[in-house]
Amino acid sequence: MNFNEKFNQAPNATGLVGHFIAGQLTYQTERTQNIYNPATGEITKQVALADTQTVEHAIAVAQAAFPAWRDTPVIKRARVMFKFKELLEQHSADICQLIGQEHGKILHDAAGELQRGIENVEYACGAPELLKGEYSKNVGPDIDSWSDFQPLGVVAGITPFNFPAMVPLWMFPMALVCGNTFILKPSEKDPSTSLFLAELLKKAGLPDGVFNVVNGDKEAVDTLLHDRLIQAVSFVGSTPIAEYIYATATAHGKRCQALGGAKNHAIILPDADVDNVVSSLLGAAFGSSGERCMALSVAVAVGDEIADLVIEKLQAEIKKLKYGHYADTSNDFGPVISAAHKAKVEGYIQSAEEQGAKIVVDGRGAAPSGYEQGFFVGPTLIDQVTPDMQSYQEEIFGPVLQIVRVSTMQDAMQLINEHEYGNGTCIYTRDGEAARYFSHHIQVGMVGINVPLPVPVAYHSFGGWKRSLFGDLYAYGPDGVRFYTRRKTITQRWPAANVREAKQFSMPTLN
Repeated sequence: MNFNEKFNQAPNATGLVGHFIAGQLTYQTERTQNIYNPATGEITKQVALADTQTVEHAIAVAQAAFPAWRDTPVIKRARVMFKFKELLEQHSADICQLIGQEHGKILHDAAGELQRGIENVEYACGAPELLKGEYSKNVGPDIDSWSDFQPLGVVAGITPFNFPAMVPLWMFPMALVCGNTFILKPSEKDPSTSLFLAELLKKAGLPDGVFNVVNGDKEAVDTLLHDRLIQAVSFVGSTPIAEYIYATATAHGKRCQALGGAKNHAIILPDADVDNVVSSLLGAAFGSSGERCMALSVAVAVGDEIADLVIEKLQAEIKKLKYGHYADTSNDFGPVISAAHKAKVEGYIQSAEEQGAKIVVDGRGAAPSGYEQGFFVGPTLIDQVTPDMQSYQEEIFGPVLQIVRVSTMQDAMQLINEHEYGNGTCIYTRDGEAARYFSHHIQVGMVGINVPLPVPVAYHSFGGWKRSLFGDLYAYGPDGVRFYTRRKTITQRWPAANVREAKQFSMPTLN
């Protein structure tokens, strides 16, 4: 049976998605949860929810595999990643199919997600260069000093539903090439992609036990956070959970990076190219059904004239958008992940309306022909939003674009700087002076100048400010290398034979 047959049909005879531990799929569980096709609303599979014993078994397996993997030459670890990249590309259609089935993402969007993940694998292939240490000769009389970067041990990644391929690929390729072993706890809403990646790693030559996948809920998460063998935890998700993950992990002596939520603003200055602004806002606000932490959910128009013009053009273009089943690539976006999330997004729209905002385009009650039971929210445009509204303050995580009107660029920047989130932002303008001032003074971690989704490429690092990130190091890129290693500095001296040296009690210096 090939990969496509194994994972695009029922994972076993009962349709149960299990775990991947010690190089094997395992289905032991006492608890399960339904997996839905978000486009149809139908239950398609069930996922096993790992208990504490199952997670601890995976951790023990990873700990046992660590010494041999740590001592594997870095060039050999990198070769596994080279082969893994090749397999990802060969099986890209299968992976995108899995993402579409369980997440609902349109195939072309899934392909984009996967490609951004593959770029992180490409960066990890440079581990022999990235892990080169530092050396200084004669730091003192006949004394040499150097430092190298050594793996931590068993590390864990806890990843969200919205990018079932890309976000895990932010984490484990770098962790593995640095010499760590890895436990991945993906979202229980769309877990099959992670198991597919595990099978590809095994086929690429990764030794059994070095990479393990446990599916589960809070019980599995808490086991990872409390187990003394876990040295570091990477997390991407909502801010309340990120804060909990960070507080719990660090309280147990673990290194932690926890990426949380966002409320990304785009400032539109009066000199902006309106047609291009509208085109980019459509993709940035409604792509992936708005279920991404870099989605542009608030457009801050400087002046009523530019606001009215942008809204007029947006309203016309939104009518042309298509949403529906993942396999129809003429669709622009698909459903949201669940019935509960659909209700939550529609609740924010209702809240905005009740608090005085104007619903220009209403996506509530969306029901594409043939998929009336799916979890769809149509593209929604809301004007006259004010900072005191709940829908402005909180992350909606759906295909909803809000318009806030201000008088000056300074007013717009103040809105952004005062918001509790600081993940991404952008400014639309032709004024280089304004753009430079904005990029220097805005209190946000990732900034775009006429770029609506300023997601850093794989050889930079990804992360926000304020309550969008808990921890000191960003995800992937150079920060990823530092997060998954610790520095060791060695200083050595070889005294001349048969020479008795004088005692020295003061701090050694070069004076």
